[in-house]
Amino acid sequence: MIKKIEHLDLSMEMEKKKYKKKLKKLQFEMLNMQQFLFQNKIGLIIVFEGMDAAGKGGAIKRLTQRLDPRGYVVHPISAPQPHEKRYHYMQRFWRKLPRHGQIGIFDRSWYGRVLVERIEGFAKKEEWSRAYKEINEFERTLTDEQYIIIKFWLHVDKDEQLARFKERQTNPYKMWKLTDEDWRNREKFDTYVQCANEMFEKTDTDHAPWILVPGNNKHYARIKVLEETLKHVEKEVELRGKKIPKFYKSENQNEEE
Repeated sequence: MIKKIEHLDLSMEMEKKKYKKKLKKLQFEMLNMQQFLFQNKIGLIIVFEGMDAAGKGGAIKRLTQRLDPRGYVVHPISAPQPHEKRYHYMQRFWRKLPRHGQIGIFDRSWYGRVLVERIEGFAKKEEWSRAYKEINEFERTLTDEQYIIIKFWLHVDKDEQLARFKERQTNPYKMWKLTDEDWRNREKFDTYVQCANEMFEKTDTDHAPWILVPGNNKHYARIKVLEETLKHVEKEVELRGKKIPKFYKSENQNEEE
């Protein structure tokens, strides 16, 4: 079935007590998975896209919270720098790929070509139109080798986005997250949804799938990201003829272990 934002159930929730219990368990499973990937020299690439204030940063924080910091890197992607515009648009992403056995997380990605660059007119129609094929070939090249790719779209509705924008306006620790560009993008909310749906249709593959995550409830979204990451990695590892050993942690172990 073709994935569409309209199919998301944004009413999905998770109670805080259940969230905290599941979060701890899944984060230790992520650590176990990270160690397995390192030992087997398999690179993991995780892409995060979504509406502004949909919770990408919060999901990434929980995804990496218990990982060995030497084994992963998070790339916050913004507009290309002047010197980067002298190259093919994919060049700056090739340079950021993780080594085999490492994890690379992209907070926005090469999909900007068919989203913001398309919508804002930074890419011509012939440029963003052919980008779908270019991106598919790029991802296929990586997954045919020692890489696993999973892509997340986190989504919130207009009302929830507005509430989070207003909260950022008044919270001194979050003010930096809100920019004039966020308000401008909000005016094109429906256009982003339309372009994202086309993106899913043309770039959702078995080897590099899109996972659409309801983000109105942050607890639910963060657990969903962890669960889907673990599930996809386990599936891809088994296709390579390997199996991630199960990891068990005693409940009475210290939190800091």
